[in-house]
Amino acid sequence: MAVDPIPKKWKDVWDDWNIRGIILLSLSLQTFLILFAPSRKGSGNKLLVMLIWSAYLLADWAANYAVGLISDSQGDNPGPSDPKHNNQLLAFWPTFLLLHLGGPDTITALALEDNELWLRHSLGLITQAASAVYVFLLSLPQNKVLVPSILMFIAGVIKYFERSRALYLGSVDRFRESMLSDADPGPNYAKLMEEYESKIKAQLPARIITIPEAEKKLKVELKKRALTNLDVVHYAHHYFSIFKGLLVDIIYSFRERDDSRNFFRTLHAEDSLKIIEVELNFIYEVFYTKVNVTHSWWGVIFRLTASGSVAAALCYFYFKVKKDEYEGFDVGITYTLFWGAIALDVVAFFMFIFSDWTLAALTRDRDSNSGFRIIKMVKSFFAKILQLFLYFKSPWWQDYHWEENVTDKSNVKLKHQLLATPTLFRRWSGYVSGHNLIRFCLRRRPEKRHRVKNWFLFASERVLDCLGIGPFLEKMASSIKIFVRSGIEKTIQCLAFPFKWLTQFKCIKKFSEVSVYIWDIVIYYLWIKFILAVGCWILDFVGIKELLDGIIYVSHEPFTKELWQFIFREIETKAQYADDPEAAESISSAKGEWIMQDWDPDGVRIKELLSYVTDVAYDESILLWHIATELLYFEDKKDEHRTSSTTSDDNTIDESTKEALQKEYNDLEFSKLLSDYMMYLLIMQPTMMSAVAGIGKIRFRDTLAEAKRFFKRKVPSDEKKACEQILKVKTYVKPSAVKGDRSKSVLFDGSILAKELKKLEKRDRWELMSKVWLELLSYAATHCDPRAHAQLVSSGGELITFVWLLMAHFGLGEQFKINKGQGRSKLIVGK
Repeated sequence: MAVDPIPKKWKDVWDDWNIRGIILLSLSLQTFLILFAPSRKGSGNKLLVMLIWSAYLLADWAANYAVGLISDSQGDNPGPSDPKHNNQLLAFWPTFLLLHLGGPDTITALALEDNELWLRHSLGLITQAASAVYVFLLSLPQNKVLVPSILMFIAGVIKYFERSRALYLGSVDRFRESMLSDADPGPNYAKLMEEYESKIKAQLPARIITIPEAEKKLKVELKKRALTNLDVVHYAHHYFSIFKGLLVDIIYSFRERDDSRNFFRTLHAEDSLKIIEVELNFIYEVFYTKVNVTHSWWGVIFRLTASGSVAAALCYFYFKVKKDEYEGFDVGITYTLFWGAIALDVVAFFMFIFSDWTLAALTRDRDSNSGFRIIKMVKSFFAKILQLFLYFKSPWWQDYHWEENVTDKSNVKLKHQLLATPTLFRRWSGYVSGHNLIRFCLRRRPEKRHRVKNWFLFASERVLDCLGIGPFLEKMASSIKIFVRSGIEKTIQCLAFPFKWLTQFKCIKKFSEVSVYIWDIVIYYLWIKFILAVGCWILDFVGIKELLDGIIYVSHEPFTKELWQFIFREIETKAQYADDPEAAESISSAKGEWIMQDWDPDGVRIKELLSYVTDVAYDESILLWHIATELLYFEDKKDEHRTSSTTSDDNTIDESTKEALQKEYNDLEFSKLLSDYMMYLLIMQPTMMSAVAGIGKIRFRDTLAEAKRFFKRKVPSDEKKACEQILKVKTYVKPSAVKGDRSKSVLFDGSILAKELKKLEKRDRWELMSKVWLELLSYAATHCDPRAHAQLVSSGGELITFVWLLMAHFGLGEQFKINKGQGRSKLIVGK
């Protein structure tokens, strides 16, 4: 007799609960997506991204599968204990599933490629609507929920249409079309030539002159003042409307360049950061949410219609439909679906009200003199109320202090300001990722150089400090910690007393020592070595080893205000030399040579260094400078005492010395941070760097293999020892002369570069290296595929995208092609 692998009891449970379970799962997934999908733009956490990815895919599957189950069940006769008309209620549920297939406002696409499937999604609208109608028709003619079914069907079709429309508007072709201006045929050449020919035939003196196009007054005028949060949204939307064409390779004229450049020259670095944050938020919402649909007049009308239909259907079901004819549990599920739909609409409404798009719409015409004054006053009033919410979205900075050794007897206290915006309000992750060759070779996990306090603890400390009880609570916590620790130690001593008494006997003592030794060997070799080796092989076989390497070995350093000020200052300085498109393109195409020549115009100190950026490929240059930076970082790095204390007064060191030390340390840290970041982009973001990476991955693998072979002779205990070992190798002959060009390793070429850099003074060395790294980053930012920037904003954002947009605002790049206006040709008759 054959054995049924699934018992009949479990089959009956599945038959009874499959539809209900899938329906509730679909509602749960919609709730999860509307609440947590926006957080993916403010977090680079891969676990969260995977959860959102899973929920997004499961949501469509659950709704489609539930419709199929309901359709299949409509032909079944009700059981003896089932209510007679219960199938009518089941036929009502596909309209809710149609609503779920429309998806929440907070996510329509996971990747840019999803938008290109808008046509397939539109076809899905037709098929799913037909399925819902089919199930509904099967329940006729005695369907007592006819009216609420029609109302919910209308709401579901509208929601599904909104999603299809949002995907269409987010597709690359449609987005490019929306950015194109009206066709420009230019002056009427044929007509002008006819007139000119007629004057010549009439033997009249005639000539053609060109009247230059008059310069228009800049649309944006800004007094030299700090921007309010409302100003930030206003100007961010203005420049987003202009520069969003960068994503689809639209070219710009000198007017947009001068307008943007003149405006950003009047800004402080922090205000420019705020504007670019909001611009990137606009980019994210255009491509990945329903904002293009909902923030339009037709979108508002459709949304009010859909929400009104849901509310009307609930009222009709509650007051007009007799629920005692249906199973009580199914009635409860129906109410759950109703209230779930209403709750999702309420959440979407508040997100609509407090979005940056609403504030931008309220401030759109504030600088113009047209329009009714009363309307402007009302819009301004609501904008001022809503801007209170912008305070939470603006960057929060947290002071981080540490002590740097100056002499054997004195230290100086230095400070960085870390981006510490609460995750709930972030517009991007606020972290700079990093990948390090030496650390990865030694299989060491990264250690944070800066640590951001939890925002709740940070706010609590501020409150306690204001109340004056912070120091008292710190002392109390320290006393409790000491008391608990001593109690644990005494408990361990009491538990260990019997074992100590037994070990007084020599045989038992000897046996215990041998047992402990053997146990250590078993744990270390069998469990750690064997399991890790087998685990790595399995992960590599299934193709997720690189993903786990990214999770384990990639560092995430908090973004600092000082780093952004450095980036802003350097790009602003370069923009002063970019008076025409040729100069702008030349500056943005530099890979380190521009800053070297500017830093040392005579070329005396950079003679040997210049070849490491001009005579090598871009990816090779990144590896060379990365190795050199790592080798010198641990040699020049001083021991320091880091703390997050908020007191940093130091009267023993004069202010000029303190500023010099702060700048030197900043240059060192910026070089290290940007070095690891560029390596992260090259190795961990191949799609982003595909246009400039070349054979970067091959070079990295060969260099990694050579480093592993080198460290086999003497395994270093840490990164500092590893760097010392590499620097000790004498490099009398260039590595390429020994190994040829088969291996692409540049390990000892980087060591030679480090030794050349050591010839410079320490302060000059790190100043030059930090600027070279920024130029290498700027080159990548302007030469990568613009769509890669749009892709990254959906997974926490990247520093390279901020640099790309800042350079565009300062007129640096290859997108400014139109240098002169068209002018107007005129035929002049007479002398």
